[in-house]
Amino acid sequence: MELIGIELEQAVELILQYGAEQMKTHSLPVMKAGGSILAEDIYAPIYNPPFDRSPLDGFALRACDSASATKDHPVCLLVIDTVYAGEHCEKEVKTGEAVRIMTGAPIPLGADCVIRQEDTSFHPSNSEYIVEIYNELKHHENYCFQGEDVKKGQLLIEAGTKITYIEQGILASIGITQVTVYEKPRVALFVTGDEVVPPGSELKKGKIYDSNLTLIYNRLREFGMEPVIAEYLPDHAAKIADSIRKVSDHADIIITTGGVSVGVKDIFHEVVPMLDISRIFWKVNLKPGTPAMFSVYQGIPLLNLSGNPFAAITTFELLARPLLAKMSCDKCLNAVKIKGTLAEPFTKTSGARRFLRGRYSEGKVHIPPTEKHASGILASMAGCNCLVDIKAGSKPLAMGDEIEVILL
Repeated sequence: MELIGIELEQAVELILQYGAEQMKTHSLPVMKAGGSILAEDIYAPIYNPPFDRSPLDGFALRACDSASATKDHPVCLLVIDTVYAGEHCEKEVKTGEAVRIMTGAPIPLGADCVIRQEDTSFHPSNSEYIVEIYNELKHHENYCFQGEDVKKGQLLIEAGTKITYIEQGILASIGITQVTVYEKPRVALFVTGDEVVPPGSELKKGKIYDSNLTLIYNRLREFGMEPVIAEYLPDHAAKIADSIRKVSDHADIIITTGGVSVGVKDIFHEVVPMLDISRIFWKVNLKPGTPAMFSVYQGIPLLNLSGNPFAAITTFELLARPLLAKMSCDKCLNAVKIKGTLAEPFTKTSGARRFLRGRYSEGKVHIPPTEKHASGILASMAGCNCLVDIKAGSKPLAMGDEIEVILL
């Protein structure tokens, strides 16, 4: 049975019941996996570093050979070899010996510390090279151990982690080039309305340039999802129904804007019976975006949002975002709610629950002037980074009042 006029929290709960978590996976090169959600636990196949190594340029030696060394009374050691990063010393360091070593090179057998080059001087003596040691070193001083960063067999990155450049770097450091990730939800986006025309086209009388497709398309891309289709549709029920029918074969969720209120051309009410759509709810007790409608078509969530730009993007954040977070297994998409204090008063009363655009900074919430909050106004969103949640029945708010905001 369809619900009409429900609270936001109930609407989200219902929506989440019909959005299945993404179980399909595919393999991606690590270099291209940024923004994807890992579908497997990653265990380190090697130690990193794979050998004991030097953290600096200097000389590898036995700590006991440096006992009591000072600038005035240096210890002299025989340099038996030089080892560079990417090479390996075959000789063993014995009492009275040292190996000249460069940053990143493997520490040779027998040596247990490294003295930096600045604390030495070295020169030829007959046919041999001698290094003078000016400091006394401790066992394992200036010494990087095998596996200091990563131990072989260690659980390094858990399934469900969102891969960023950091995870990509970690994977590269242990030689992994391919990972299994969850596929992104396939989103179909339709913008309806005979009054809207695409940017760049001729603006005839009575027409307006559409911003909804640009807004939501690019917000989806910020979420890491490239819509499978993004099109304009006329206020024609049969054509809309046909488009939904066709896209249902290759979409996991369908989002539309416009056509869900009570006007003559709010034709989604005609589309529902044409496709035998199961309508779950219509209208949510909030402003802007009250007419939001949610249905299921052949198992696919169908979310219809208001056509006014601020209403469309607000209800997208409040209703579509939690659904997309679940379907993509991306916990990072879940909304973050925090408290803040108003930096200036908001003089209107709010009979219904209301969401305002705002800018959160260091605990303070700045909101645009009162006259800049209509659902058809978009320009005042510039610089805003949050939605301000004003409870139903609220009186005018004073500067310093505590409020709840949803970070965008």
